[in-house]
Amino acid sequence: MSNLKGKIAIVTGASRRDGIGAAICLELARRGADIFFTHLRQYDRQMDYYIEEDFPTELEGKLKKMGVRVVSLEVDLSLPDGPGNLLNEVENQLGLPSILVNNATYSIDVDYKAMTTEILDRHYAVNVRGTCMLTVEFAKRIEGKHGGRVINLVSGQDKSPEPGNLAYVTTKGAISTFTKTMALEVAKHRITVNAVDPGPTDTGWMSDKLKEHLLPKFPMGRIGQPEDAARIIAFLASDEAEWITGQIIHSDGGFWD
Repeated sequence: MSNLKGKIAIVTGASRRDGIGAAICLELARRGADIFFTHLRQYDRQMDYYIEEDFPTELEGKLKKMGVRVVSLEVDLSLPDGPGNLLNEVENQLGLPSILVNNATYSIDVDYKAMTTEILDRHYAVNVRGTCMLTVEFAKRIEGKHGGRVINLVSGQDKSPEPGNLAYVTTKGAISTFTKTMALEVAKHRITVNAVDPGPTDTGWMSDKLKEHLLPKFPMGRIGQPEDAARIIAFLASDEAEWITGQIIHSDGGFWD
């Protein structure tokens, strides 16, 4: 298991007990990293499966019991000054970070008939502008000081289309493209930039009917769990992954559609 002791990691979008963000925080902390995670209750309240409004406080307590430093912040990354304000808080409270996991996302199902400018802009503000500008500002602050790791979460747009989810897949597809070019621009600073597609993951949003539909498409015989995503992300955050950059990694158990 890779050692992340002494590293400071930012994980965005850790709001729910069964979410990928929470699993990432726990896995990075288990390997010794100090954790600064974000959440946004305003967004979570919109989701049908949202239950535990106090979970960020609970997660912070769990992480502290693992012996690492922990800070959490409610932040809206869709705001133009959100990324800069977040990084200022990280530096003020923990120090200069070396790991950034862009997990926060905005997703509302919409097809072409229901698409509006407002819906597309809401997706863009978080999924594209928020992710890109947080990554850019992160790289600017650490270049010339130490190397770093950026891991973006994507959703397999380069594998197959996703009808009915047009705004989300469009903006997440932009992050796949951003990942490849950003990786080349910052490689000279020993900063790697990769993306992970975890495939359909059981984070509380799947109905029993949907699970029954998806299961045959997983040749390994089970549906993806948040911990599956967390393990590959922890590896990409480690020193062992220093030669991996600009990659879109489909860590999805062979899922096909």
